Amino acid sequence: MSSGTLLYAQSGGVTAVINATASAVITEARARKVKVLAARNGILGALREELIDTSKESAAAIRALAHTPGGAFGSCRVKLKSLEADRARYERLLAVLKAHDVRYFLYNGGNDSADTANKVSKLAAEFNYPLTCIGVPKTVDNDLAVTDCCPGFGSAAKYTAVSVRECALDVAAMAETSTKVFVYEAMGRHAGWLAAAAGLAGKTADDAPHLILFPERPYDEADFLAQVQKIVAKVGYCVVVASEGIQTADGRFVADAGGGKDSFGHTQLGGVASFLAGRVKDKLGLKVHWTLPDYLQRSARHIASKTDLDQAMAVGKAAVQFALKGMNATMPVIKRTSDAPYRWKIEAAPLDKVANHEKKMPANFVRKDGYGITPAARKYLEPLIRGEAPPPYGRDGIPNYVVLKNVAVRQKLPAWEG
Repeated sequence: MSSGTLLYAQSGGVTAVINATASAVITEARARKVKVLAARNGILGALREELIDTSKESAAAIRALAHTPGGAFGSCRVKLKSLEADRARYERLLAVLKAHDVRYFLYNGGNDSADTANKVSKLAAEFNYPLTCIGVPKTVDNDLAVTDCCPGFGSAAKYTAVSVRECALDVAAMAETSTKVFVYEAMGRHAGWLAAAAGLAGKTADDAPHLILFPERPYDEADFLAQVQKIVAKVGYCVVVASEGIQTADGRFVADAGGGKDSFGHTQLGGVASFLAGRVKDKLGLKVHWTLPDYLQRSARHIASKTDLDQAMAVGKAAVQFALKGMNATMPVIKRTSDAPYRWKIEAAPLDKVANHEKKMPANFVRKDGYGITPAARKYLEPLIRGEAPPPYGRDGIPNYVVLKNVAVRQKLPAWEG
């Protein structure tokens, strides 16, 4: 058995394939005779010394993680501040790692998680503790820098494109005597990647979605309503996809829910679809329906992209390999090597190139009028939703998702009072 233990933790909003990454991490570590602990509820579990012994799980259960959505070990939205401002928490974390002989720390998450892993690596170096920290990419927002795409995005993008296509057929069937406008809200605080994926639902100018609203373009209500009116007159109905993070020209979130903040300090969003629907009804007098898929778009494992699943497992396997090679403060990222045929590979990127950077939609991905995607965007997005990887179904018609035993290891330190 290799010297030291590996600690794996999940962070932030979970995805349809984050457990596939966990499955690959544990499988690769087992093949290399490395013990794997998992933190319960992300960094919180590490601080509380609430650690799970994954060796208590069968090989079949670990394999089944690959087709199970959610976060098998629990996740959290907790952001550690700077090493100076959060010194006590970082030192507590290091004490827990030392107590359990953790020499490899893999943090599976987005921008904030990459930042945390980077800071932990610096603290360990300061105390001369031999620790290799690896950030493992995950986010449906697809906004991590350096990597071509983010595990979790492809499946959420597939769900979005398919859902918009199916809803559009429903609206088209009812438009003569019922709904004229349908508004679909996609996740995306500052980057419109998921909203853009909805554009894959149609191929011609008259196909839905007819209008896509991106955070990268200012929301102009008068122009938006004029566009809706024009499309209804031409097509008979209008399907709108709006990113939750669309803003007015002065930088105000259209869906700012009273100025509230989440635990990461981000503005609490949600409700842009209902807002837009209300404006269409009040100003244009048209019958409107709207939907907020919310968790559905990121948890829909039944319609996962095979490409996304493969990439989620590939970054998990590579993360273990990087850790065992001592590639500290790095992240396995996806590099596209060819569009047609679509090919990709895994490379290493330094965490300081990923942490606290945000990748927005390139200008050439957004149509000149600001309401749709370009052929360049389609070329980028389409391969990411390719392929199907359905979970196994039981005789009751429900997918056979696994629930782990999550056996806790014995605590060695005093309870954390943080």
